[in-house]
Amino acid sequence: MILLVKVLQDFWILSDGGIVMYHRMYDEKMDEQLFGGLLTALHSFAEELSSEGLTSFDMHDKRFTMKKKNTYLFVANSSKRIKEKKVMAELEKISQKFFNSYSEDILNNWDGDVGIFANFDKEIEDSLEETIKKFQKAFW
Repeated sequence: MILLVKVLQDFWILSDGGIVMYHRMYDEKMDEQLFGGLLTALHSFAEELSSEGLTSFDMHDKRFTMKKKNTYLFVANSSKRIKEKKVMAELEKISQKFFNSYSEDILNNWDGDVGIFANFDKEIEDSLEETIKKFQKAFW
């Protein structure tokens, strides 16, 4: 039996202005737009200090990993047990799916309506941990 391990728990796509274009979170304890603005500001500040910007940070048992592609910031959290290189590979794969799903014309003429990205879950479900799996981890 092959066990398929999903790498990412929660996921966000941020515009260069800090707007959360897409997000998928298990436990929505925070406002996603506030979170997006904060991460964009942190990443911009880090870019002033280093050309790479902020690529990851840890909070308790989670790691937040960021990948900037074009002008968009792809952010995911995962267990600290998952190697960062593996998370970055997933973010690369997801960013490619994003750009394949939404043409340059759509992105360049985007009017701020995040609803057009709502169906992106179908494109990335193989990368995201499922709710039932998270529940099982907590109790088994």
